Amino acid sequence: MVKIKKMQETQVTLARVDSRDLPDFKTEMEAAFAVAVIEEFGSLPDGSIPSGSDLDQSITAPGTLLLHILCDGRRVGGAVVVIDEVTNRNALDLFFLSPREHGRGLGFQAWTAIERMFPKTVVWQTHTPYFEKRNIHFYVNKCGFKIVEFFSARHPDPHFPGPSGLPGGGEMFRFEKIM
Repeated sequence: MVKIKKMQETQVTLARVDSRDLPDFKTEMEAAFAVAVIEEFGSLPDGSIPSGSDLDQSITAPGTLLLHILCDGRRVGGAVVVIDEVTNRNALDLFFLSPREHGRGLGFQAWTAIERMFPKTVVWQTHTPYFEKRNIHFYVNKCGFKIVEFFSARHPDPHFPGPSGLPGGGEMFRFEKIM
């Protein structure tokens, strides 16, 4: 008789980021985003990814909530969501997991926890750089988003018309998920 070892279930939960945790939250996010840039381009551009000013603008926008992603009570990532309680068209501005936690299904569990946290959402929207194949796979194949727009020099994002600071020309996909 062969005994099959049952994998222990992990519990992914969300917790609001306290203002005292903000410096660590930013540092963890920058480290997570840097991995993909280095893998694709060999090095980071000058400054952080996302830039400090982009991040500060994102986290102070009206309706913004910062969330820790916890696995069995341990911080493994975070999310920045913007909730519009009038239209219920909400945005996932930033989403990250520690690179040490990739490939364990925690991102999908975290995303479903976010969906449960905001059940009145009609449409979710998010963006990701064109070179982030892992993100594109995650949003489209795992979470059910559809690519609805591609931003480039010939079709700039009207909300962010300037350079993004990202390598590769700042080309981005916009995704939507209709609930």
